[in-house]
Amino acid sequence: MAIEIRPFRVTDTDDLVEILKLNGQYDYPEVEGPGAIKRVSECPAAVFLVAEEAARPVGLIRGIYDGARALIHLLSVHPDHQHQGTGRALVAAISAEFRRRGSSGTTVTVSESSARFWEKIGFTQLPVFLMLTSFDARNP
Repeated sequence: MAIEIRPFRVTDTDDLVEILKLNGQYDYPEVEGPGAIKRVSECPAAVFLVAEEAARPVGLIRGIYDGARALIHLLSVHPDHQHQGTGRALVAAISAEFRRRGSSGTTVTVSESSARFWEKIGFTQLPVFLMLTSFDARNP
């Protein structure tokens, strides 16, 4: 069956959460959960695409273009569809949308375990650190 890449639909939410869980990418439900998924889908700076096969989501990619920089935040492909070109197709589709919006390149946040995939498709590691804070009682 052929993979179709299309924009996210709210009805994809449960399938996408399941894919994230299967891949161990659901550590922060406040960032990856249904509420966050809906907020991202409503953000005009966001690009949120889904890979679909036989009318069922099998992968997702999310990123933003702020008018100057494009950044991929999340790529996840169902384990049954990995190593079949689905991830590459999602990256190509989001990159095309970033170019259409005016971006000259794309940055991606990756884990150490996924760095090889990104290098194989042409990304270069940069000497930067990703840092995180959350808003709570100790850090308003």
